[in-house]
Amino acid sequence: MKVKLSKRGDYVVRSAICLATHFGADQPTKLRQVSLEMGVPRTFVSQILGDLVGAGIASSFFGANGGYRLTRPPAEITLLEVVEAGEGSLETDSCVLGDEPCQWETVCPVHETWSAATAALRAELAATTLATLVERDRLITAGAYHVVGHRHAGAESVDVHDTVHIERPADAVAQRLTGGAWLIPHLDAARDDAESVIVRVGPSRRGWLAKTVAVRLGDPVVTDEGVAIALQWEATGPSGLFPRLVGTLQVAELDPDRTELTLVGRYRPPLGRAGHALDEAGLSRLARSTVRSFLRRLAAALEQDAPGA
Repeated sequence: MKVKLSKRGDYVVRSAICLATHFGADQPTKLRQVSLEMGVPRTFVSQILGDLVGAGIASSFFGANGGYRLTRPPAEITLLEVVEAGEGSLETDSCVLGDEPCQWETVCPVHETWSAATAALRAELAATTLATLVERDRLITAGAYHVVGHRHAGAESVDVHDTVHIERPADAVAQRLTGGAWLIPHLDAARDDAESVIVRVGPSRRGWLAKTVAVRLGDPVVTDEGVAIALQWEATGPSGLFPRLVGTLQVAELDPDRTELTLVGRYRPPLGRAGHALDEAGLSRLARSTVRSFLRRLAAALEQDAPGA
């Protein structure tokens, strides 16, 4: 038997991490924000956050500025609390061997070992806080986290690096990428008052299988080469996670009227059978085509005039 979360438990943990990430924000975290950032289906996210509210981990707020907040700082909430909010208690009163064929009236031969294993799992989860998970996620996103033990099956990733040229000055490109009052045209915006810039860029053709592609752009950082902007690109769909791309957009001036936009990062293929079927060469081709398509769309949008310009 593999120790793994149910789909509901998975979504509860993801949602708790999202609330922990935004714990210090001025406004509560909204349903749509949790759904887009964490890949929780929109039709299910209210139930998932309801599990956290019912467990006393989160509070809900109504009205125009409503949403959800953690009831305590992330450092005071354990992963055990979150997991049990979605899965129920990890302890059980029933025999591990079931009603049959166990014939022992008080305790079966497996009971002692199974109870010790369950206690060890609960202790490990109780020793990990949401603050730890948020910091871990930050380091993973930055490519600075060393994974201890084996990686997730089917979660192999590949380095990506591609460049496009944009017929716009570098400062204008950087300004548009970092949001403000103007969001890139032709990319469906999903931004609330205090949300990070999240845009949907999924192609509309039928083969896209109802996936939603969310792109999150971080704050600009001035470097020797120009301006660097952290990027998270992830597709989600009814069956869970699809491809994910994490990296940095580097904005550099070619001349006063032209900009070089470079994307450097790592690409993870679709999870499940589609991802497992890829060999190394196939994964590389898929990563290159994904990055190339994304950069071309981005460049075409950035070259167009902003509304009212």
